[in-house]
Amino acid sequence: MIDYADADATELARRVRAREVSPAELVDHAIAAIERVNPKINAVVHRMYDEARAAAQATGENALPDGPFPGVPMAVKDFDGFVKGVPWTASTRFLEGWIPTEDSEAITRLRRAGVVLMAKTNLPELAIVGTTESQWRGPARNPWNLDHSTGGSSGGSAALVAARAVPVAHGGDGGGSLRIPASNCGLVGLKATRGRVPLGPHQGEGWGGYVQWGVLSRTVRDTAGFLDVLAGPMPGDPYSAPPQERAYTLEIGAPTGRLRIGMSTRSFFGKDTHPECRKAAENAAKLLADLGHDVEEAAPDIDRDGLVRAYLTQVGVGVASEIEDMARWSGRTPTAALFEPATWFLRQVGLTMTGLELQHARDAMQEAGRKTAAFHAKFDLFLGPTMAFPPVQIGELALKPAERAGLAALRAVPIPAAIRAVLASLAANNFERTPNTQLFNQTGQPAISLPLHMTADGLPVGVQLAAAMGGEALLLRVAAQIEAAAPWIGRRPAVRA
Repeated sequence: MIDYADADATELARRVRAREVSPAELVDHAIAAIERVNPKINAVVHRMYDEARAAAQATGENALPDGPFPGVPMAVKDFDGFVKGVPWTASTRFLEGWIPTEDSEAITRLRRAGVVLMAKTNLPELAIVGTTESQWRGPARNPWNLDHSTGGSSGGSAALVAARAVPVAHGGDGGGSLRIPASNCGLVGLKATRGRVPLGPHQGEGWGGYVQWGVLSRTVRDTAGFLDVLAGPMPGDPYSAPPQERAYTLEIGAPTGRLRIGMSTRSFFGKDTHPECRKAAENAAKLLADLGHDVEEAAPDIDRDGLVRAYLTQVGVGVASEIEDMARWSGRTPTAALFEPATWFLRQVGLTMTGLELQHARDAMQEAGRKTAAFHAKFDLFLGPTMAFPPVQIGELALKPAERAGLAALRAVPIPAAIRAVLASLAANNFERTPNTQLFNQTGQPAISLPLHMTADGLPVGVQLAAAMGGEALLLRVAAQIEAAAPWIGRRPAVRA
């Protein structure tokens, strides 16, 4: 299998079913590929090779399920769900050595599909920021240029898939954490409609409804196939997505009809858009027009300042709640010394916010949902750059010495007025590089990043498409149409298996 690295999950599954290769052979290829690239990209935080070999070689009632992806190697983010018997750390020293005793429902569904779980992947502490550079695990590095970030929070998963070590990897998206690394690493990343993929049984809604789990892949058909695997409610879910009409894999190659698409290169939560990111969106708009769609300048009407405050409020409360959950699961007592300064600050934000402030954040989220629904009454899709800037360099987004000193002072004396003042500063200045993804976590609608552009110096830049609530089928049809017209699969990064 000299072409293992270039085959997507759908193709590898076909080969297994045709007995051209066995699951055990795929596992061996995946192990060799991971070990070749990981010393450079630092994507893996826990290897599961013994378990993978045992699963691939099992027979009888323990044999791999006859699902849509039998024997396909897959990586799992060290967050966004539990894997039974495997360490779960969320990249925080607070949970070092803690091991869950059961799978999350999403992991159960992945196992049922026949995949073989190979490794846990790197992420920023508690999956909070848009770059994977935790103090404990160290930075995941972009296979296209090792000096640059993979994005976050599913950065380790993105790096492994981009480097061709595994065809697909699991992740989650609470503010762009699938779409940002997809853009940075030249991959497909879909955030599904709120409620499409269950987060249970250990999590209810994830940052107040912002979070959806999914995968990073190299092809649209893999993204569709894994959405079929993951989609569907479980008892007790707090949200229910509009029902799926048919298998998402059937949308690949299906006619799109003539669509009306609103396009903008504006920065939703920031101020500026880099010329390369504008070019990416403009070229995508021309391609869609050439494919027969009507594209015009238009964007949802949103209250930027209100939504940024709402986002940080909701995330702060979510982080505080997560740390409480972690303390309950592990039986440990959280202290500032066990968390990074920004993480502990967000916990302080969450503990400072009143119930009224949290409700105002939820109201702003719901108002944005109504405004984007009005936009989609006129436009089938929204098109824009996934990020406002190309991949940043490692360390570029790190806290400045003065910022570290300020957060240290707040750890010692957590004055509510001072915490709110720092939060206001974050709201004003903290979204310049990654301003375009959070809106669709707040509204709950689906959005996908496609790897349509490369900068002059060889870095990927993604283009984002968003649809109305429940519109994954349309997104996948159009994404497949774009992929056929402007294929990206032949691009290969500098570091690859």
